Amino acid sequence: MADQKRTAVDWEDVRVFLALGRHGSLSAAARALSVTHATISRRIQSLEESVGEKLVERRPEGYVLTPAGTRALVAAGDMEAAALTFGRNGDDGAPKGLVRINASPALALGFLIARLAGLPTLHPGLDIDLATDMRSISLDRHQADIAVRLGAPKDGDVIAKPLGLMASGFYGTAAVCVAVAAGAEPVFVGFDEENADIPDAAWLARHFPRSRVAFRAGHQMAQATAARAGAGLVLLPHYIGRQMPDLRAVDLGRVPEPREIWMLIRRQDRRDVPIRTVADHLERVFAGEKALFGA
Repeated sequence: MADQKRTAVDWEDVRVFLALGRHGSLSAAARALSVTHATISRRIQSLEESVGEKLVERRPEGYVLTPAGTRALVAAGDMEAAALTFGRNGDDGAPKGLVRINASPALALGFLIARLAGLPTLHPGLDIDLATDMRSISLDRHQADIAVRLGAPKDGDVIAKPLGLMASGFYGTAAVCVAVAAGAEPVFVGFDEENADIPDAAWLARHFPRSRVAFRAGHQMAQATAARAGAGLVLLPHYIGRQMPDLRAVDLGRVPEPREIWMLIRRQDRRDVPIRTVADHLERVFAGEKALFGA
């Protein structure tokens, strides 16, 4: 295929390739674009014929990018970003267009949604897409415009802004906390097996290795709901625990070290008005609510 004559690239082929590269499976890409599996396959084949290279390989675990596909995905993301730039600002300089934000489920559900939902009203031309993922996504591959993450950033050509520190503590219902304070062995709510390597899950297993984990869930907002129902104590960021009226804090003598919160945007987007508008808003929000996050 590498020796084939190249032809003009169809933007629809590129759009389908982006979806497949981002979602990793034919089914997920088809759902995201509301098209059939056959359309995805046909578009990928068409793009490969246009560029003269094999871009994806099908394996038992799903579709994976070839080295050429990885390079093409970066270029395709740049094409998408350039296309989105057209018309992103109105004649009056107001932000206009879609800004995609990625954060963990806990940050998104427990903090960001309530503080971002008003932006489209404040800026009528601005749309927000807030996606959640326990694992880091790639800004370089244009899977998001802004990422809010815990821990030092490791991305490539990005601008990273520290947003503050996130401290944690143990929370439970009043009855659970009173029992533990009176000497009862703590029973915990924790992460499910799929997320057992999450830092808080690993910390809990290391410091309370013999304690029972009676209820497990995939993210901390779900765990907080279980704790509110009396399932046990849960290790939560303070910004969640302090906002839950049915939970109270209890001191078990040790908690994880506070973690840094970072906001990342691509360097090339630093002057993009919609992205800059949302990024500036996030900085103000975190700066104004440091007490919610601190120890």
